[in-house]
Amino acid sequence: MDQRQRQVGETGGTAPASLAPADAESPLDEALAVVPDGAVTDTEQHLNAPALVVRADRVQAVLSALRDRAGFDHCACVTGQAYGDRYESIYHLRSYDDPQRELSVVVPTPAADPEQESAAPVYPTADWHEREAYDLVGIEYDDHPDLRRILLPETWQGHPLDPDFGGEEPQIVPFREHENPLADDHRDGDTMYVNLGPHHPATHGVLRVGATLDGERVAEVTPDIGYIHRCEEQMCQQGTYRHQIMPYPDRWDWTGAGLCNEWAYARVAEDLADIDVPEYAQVIRTMSAELSRLLGHFLAVGTYALDVIGEFTASFMYAIKERERIQSVLEDLTGQRLMFNYFRLGGVAWDLPDPRDEFFAEIREFVDDLPERLAEYHDLLTSNEVFQLRTVDTGELSAETAKENGCTGPVARGSGVDYDLRRDDPYGYYPELDWDVVTAEGGDNYARVLVRLREIEQSARIVEQCVDLLEEWPEADRTVQANVPRTLRPDPDTEIYRAVESAKGELGIYIRADGTDEPARFKIRGPSFSNLSALEAAARGEFVADLIATIGSLDPIMGDVDR
Repeated sequence: MDQRQRQVGETGGTAPASLAPADAESPLDEALAVVPDGAVTDTEQHLNAPALVVRADRVQAVLSALRDRAGFDHCACVTGQAYGDRYESIYHLRSYDDPQRELSVVVPTPAADPEQESAAPVYPTADWHEREAYDLVGIEYDDHPDLRRILLPETWQGHPLDPDFGGEEPQIVPFREHENPLADDHRDGDTMYVNLGPHHPATHGVLRVGATLDGERVAEVTPDIGYIHRCEEQMCQQGTYRHQIMPYPDRWDWTGAGLCNEWAYARVAEDLADIDVPEYAQVIRTMSAELSRLLGHFLAVGTYALDVIGEFTASFMYAIKERERIQSVLEDLTGQRLMFNYFRLGGVAWDLPDPRDEFFAEIREFVDDLPERLAEYHDLLTSNEVFQLRTVDTGELSAETAKENGCTGPVARGSGVDYDLRRDDPYGYYPELDWDVVTAEGGDNYARVLVRLREIEQSARIVEQCVDLLEEWPEADRTVQANVPRTLRPDPDTEIYRAVESAKGELGIYIRADGTDEPARFKIRGPSFSNLSALEAAARGEFVADLIATIGSLDPIMGDVDR
């Protein structure tokens, strides 16, 4: 085994009953004890966490205190929204060491002048999130390092989620949009601007990357996103909680992590409506979500081999073959091969297929074959000298840089960040099973691939244990769905942020209810969005060939980025 393979570590997967002692201070008490005097104007209670209402001109002081003195080092998401009389930015804060320590920071601004301090100097990951809030809602952020549109073209007129947006504004592209982007570049040496995409085969979707090269090294790289923005959040805001939203999550990450995405919506809506899921349905959810995670990881590993060494005939085809086997299992379970729409609020759509013995045998055959197949992946990839030359010590992200950019999933765990919501913010049947969280210390492209391969092993362990449980489950107790009201109308102004661990990392959803059967605000925190924002930090100063390898190792899926 290669020396680098021995750097992978595993930590236990069974979560303790509580990650904090019973007499510990609440997150709100801790926060109020460290924030500057006069900066907090009120407090609120969201379903997932308490919230501080903060003055628009004291945002950086409050967030700095919460990060440095209270340990809220993870800015998971930023939600911008407009009410009739005001605008709001909500910073959803967590701790990487204990994700159950949550706090929201609400920054209201008047409708006539929606302007506030930027959080980007404190949490670099807020850079992209605030640009999205500016782009779609129209909130202005002082001291932002680069406040410009991120999903819509820079020439777009108006802000689509602003209540005053009429949809009839003229959209004209001025000549300056076609000017030389390096006209004012005064760096020493010969710089060249290289455009990658938006249909470049090595960018894993409709992504455009603008790279400024100094010789063969990357001086600056800027991801340009929004080419596949489909207004998923707005479509969810026009659907009913009970029936019409669940088909959408499969489409955010179409590589196969659809069931994890469905669980993200199920978790937030079930907590919002106080719905308990039967234990039997939790086991089915856990098994199917891990099969879905395997789909995502096999595609990530297979396409990455194609990216960096042109390995088409072996690793890529092997990965597609494994995906096909899993897709056949999930087709038997859900009726679909990719867009599953299998989860329901309160459980799942239906029970396991008959005959059950044949269904279980198909899964066991796949799991039993997996160790031998994974050994071949390691022979072809992680032990391959050419692959190592392309990936070892390239695209490096330190643990601190990964945290600053809000990275999660294999990207963060490849930098040694021991963070996995299946264990740290338990849901489903994960706390009852024996499995490990995989981390690596390299922080480079190699480490991220190695983590994904090791996570395939752990997902197979989880699936096998679920099959053992389901085989012995008494027939009389096989309840697949709780009794859920036909129409759900959460109380007005109820707010909640919940997340699950998808194949790419933390997939979170914020919902604000208004008393109707449709959300007033539905915000998706796609893990690829934050992971991709770390590209410049990982690629700056490296060779242009390493840039392609780094993009692939982040494994961004653009439906997950753009939504």
